[in-house]
Amino acid sequence: MISDELLRKYARLAVCSGVNVQKGQLLVISAQVRDHHFVELCVEEAYKAGAGEVTVNWSDENITRMDYENVATEVLAEIPQWAYDKREYEHKRGCCYLSISSSTPGLLKDIDPEKLKTVTIATRTKMKPLSAYTMANHGQWSIVALPSEGWARKIFPDLPAEEAVDRLTQAILKSVRINEDNDPVAEWKAHDEELDRHARMLNEYNFRTLHFENGIGTDLYVGLVKDHNWAGGSCYSTKGVEFNPNMPTEEVFCMPERSRVDGKVVSSKPLSYNGKVIEDFWFEFKDGRVESHGAAREEEALSDLLNSDEGSRHLGEVALISYHSPISLMNILFYNTLFDENASCHLALGRCYPENIRGGEDMSQEEIYEKGGNDSMNHVDFMFGTADMKVTGIREDGSEVPVFRDGDFVF
Repeated sequence: MISDELLRKYARLAVCSGVNVQKGQLLVISAQVRDHHFVELCVEEAYKAGAGEVTVNWSDENITRMDYENVATEVLAEIPQWAYDKREYEHKRGCCYLSISSSTPGLLKDIDPEKLKTVTIATRTKMKPLSAYTMANHGQWSIVALPSEGWARKIFPDLPAEEAVDRLTQAILKSVRINEDNDPVAEWKAHDEELDRHARMLNEYNFRTLHFENGIGTDLYVGLVKDHNWAGGSCYSTKGVEFNPNMPTEEVFCMPERSRVDGKVVSSKPLSYNGKVIEDFWFEFKDGRVESHGAAREEEALSDLLNSDEGSRHLGEVALISYHSPISLMNILFYNTLFDENASCHLALGRCYPENIRGGEDMSQEEIYEKGGNDSMNHVDFMFGTADMKVTGIREDGSEVPVFRDGDFVF
């Protein structure tokens, strides 16, 4: 069991380094009811930091599963206007969002995939006009994780439940740089500075294209938009507030040009999507679009993702992460994108981040699209990095610069 001392450290980190709640600001927390004690600590730390108000959106994944089992599709897909209005009200108040992830991978594996697809599309279509608030960093947002028995048993199926939860707890705390004797807020500041160094070097090279190659079949060219901007570690809201969107994070990331992705990419880790775990999958791109794909397991869920909208067949993010990063070296498959994406280079199908093009935070989504960025109701990361990953940067004049060799940054 995680001690209250460590749990409070974690809550302080989430509030002060994650969302970095400001004096008088509204903080909105989303969490499972089983995590109520940690939420209470987060609320306490938020008020200590000067938050003006804290509200909590509670959920229970088991009740969610029962809803899918028993409620008609058309009822679940009827997204009430009050849900939209509530989110819009939060935005008008200049809120920040903290999400606490502890869901069980594959919990919805037996639910009709068409039902999941219909409800997901309905929800994202309804809420899409409000998505720029976080996608464009108009307000701070952060995701952290807590262990749950279902998640722990998925990762460590051969261990007793209590031991599995303890192992997952230790891994989560290690990934976010928390131990008995340190100041994790200070450690995160140093970590953010190192990620920023990588981003600045990549921006100086101003590559036109990245070429990815490895031994499991990836041979992919990813073009980058003109005036692209590599980012990594902490971000800044449009009001100038520094925050960390993902805790943990090991990535530097950028915006692909929607129509300039060609070749094949093969996944290196499973993808947990819509309650399904998709395994051993691949995509073939031509002129930026996924033209063919396959998977050893849950291929229908993968097809549903691609068919959500046209933008889901194009890339919105490319992220570089050294294979020998702390999370990767744990050699744990977390079945959770927050962790697995930070153990491996990854790509994202769907919408791009405005911060990855110079001046993007002040552009409309239509303007970003005109400059080559992608738009979609989705943004779904998948992992393809390996120990032998080779990444070569191609500059405007055609010259080539080694970026990764044997899975790690050259510089």
